[in-house]
Amino acid sequence: MAFPCPNCRHQLHLEESACPSCAHAVGYDWRIDAFRHLDPRAREWHDAEGSAAAVKPCANVHYGACNWLADETGAEALGPTRAMCRACRHNRMIPDLAVRGVLQRWRRIEEAKRRMIRGAIKLGLPLETKAERGDGLAFDFLYDAAAENGYVPQLLTGHAGGVITLNVIEADDAARERIRHQMGEPYRTLLGHFRHEIGHYYWYRLVAVTDMHDPFRALFGDERIDYAAAVQRYYAGRPALGWADDHVSAYATAHPWEDFAETFAHYLHIVDTLGAMADFGVGLEGNRAPHPDIDAYRVATATLVERWIPISFALNAVNRAIGQPDLYPFRLSPGVMLKLDFVSRLIARAAGREEIPEGSELAAMIASLGHGV
Repeated sequence: MAFPCPNCRHQLHLEESACPSCAHAVGYDWRIDAFRHLDPRAREWHDAEGSAAAVKPCANVHYGACNWLADETGAEALGPTRAMCRACRHNRMIPDLAVRGVLQRWRRIEEAKRRMIRGAIKLGLPLETKAERGDGLAFDFLYDAAAENGYVPQLLTGHAGGVITLNVIEADDAARERIRHQMGEPYRTLLGHFRHEIGHYYWYRLVAVTDMHDPFRALFGDERIDYAAAVQRYYAGRPALGWADDHVSAYATAHPWEDFAETFAHYLHIVDTLGAMADFGVGLEGNRAPHPDIDAYRVATATLVERWIPISFALNAVNRAIGQPDLYPFRLSPGVMLKLDFVSRLIARAAGREEIPEGSELAAMIASLGHGV
């Protein structure tokens, strides 16, 4: 994403806490999806138009673990002097920061989490804490000593009852890459973990307690089959030939829950990447050009996929040109496109937006692509 500095208009990344051009302290305000800068004279946080707001840095700024701004009053306030931002107030447990190297890992985890939270806010998804709602969202970030020095992790990343647990070893690049190779995965990142696990959470919020069971099962299969046995079978063997015809990843074949979580994660990958491209006004020339004026968080699936196909190919080509693996090493088959469309409609429904009517655009695109891309 590209954010102009509210003081000098220099481009900022989402993770910045000070502008590298004018040196003003900056903080991200999720309410306006923009940065504010600290006026050193008035000690107020101003937007690009000079308007101040009753905000202060998140309490986790003291650890170098957050750059978001929090309300001085209301749900984000922790008292007269401290406040926890929209992203950090979902934290239920953080690791022991006295352990060597853990603080640095936690900071990386928080960066990925904030990016995922911003995407959920942009999509209009429900984001209550456990204090606000019994089935709200919480995070447990846990240190696992057994995972150090190449040993097998004992704490598994996962979701249960609205709580996403993440082993902080995943923030160690070497350890995460080792685990990726051991599990035969083409892609394993902190952000990918968050987007996958939040998919499990939203399956409960948007499917399990709604009237969407039958449409879900028609596409993803019956989630009532034994989960533990299904995952055990997956790890004991190999996915069936032709799995990519209906699944975005091999792991998605393990169980309908995993299929949904993987599809949900890829939907977030796609909309956030296209959103970032649009922020920079970047597109590709040609009949299927991804126009930067679209809102990737609101468009129909056919438009989203039409934009994504050439962009992902180009991004992979750029990575290969400098000797890096493909940025997006996945194939969108017609079956996967239909699942992405299901996720898109679920999100629109949850956000209170009018669902885009069923039309011929996606069907026509699928017919033109044959086996997918």
